[in-house]
Amino acid sequence: MKEIIAIVRRHQVPASKKALEEAGFNALTIQSVEGHGKQKGAGGWAAEVDPHLRPLLKHEMPVQDALMKWIPKRMLTLVVQDQEVDKAVEALIRANQTGHIGDGKIFVCPLEEVLRVRTGENGPRAVS
Repeated sequence: MKEIIAIVRRHQVPASKKALEEAGFNALTIQSVEGHGKQKGAGGWAAEVDPHLRPLLKHEMPVQDALMKWIPKRMLTLVVQDQEVDKAVEALIRANQTGHIGDGKIFVCPLEEVLRVRTGENGPRAVS
């Protein structure tokens, strides 16, 4: 099994959820996060791509002659069987790829063990 973690723009969450549901992935966790990539959140493109960012880009922190802007994003997490990874990743890319800086990142991580608390089931049965 694998854990897929996707960092996406906030306004792309509905499209991401829809793409994942259409691909057969209904179990999903979403968290609000802040961060920046190698551009350190710089650039006016962010407010153009996500209009909700305009008032939030005022949260800046000085870093060695530069300004680092924390960009609000959403982190989507799902657990899939090994053979379903490509299908889930393709759905996320389709829903989030604009060609602009800040489209996001997708991380695929191995899972050593999964347990369902309610029943005690483990392994693939715990997530099916």
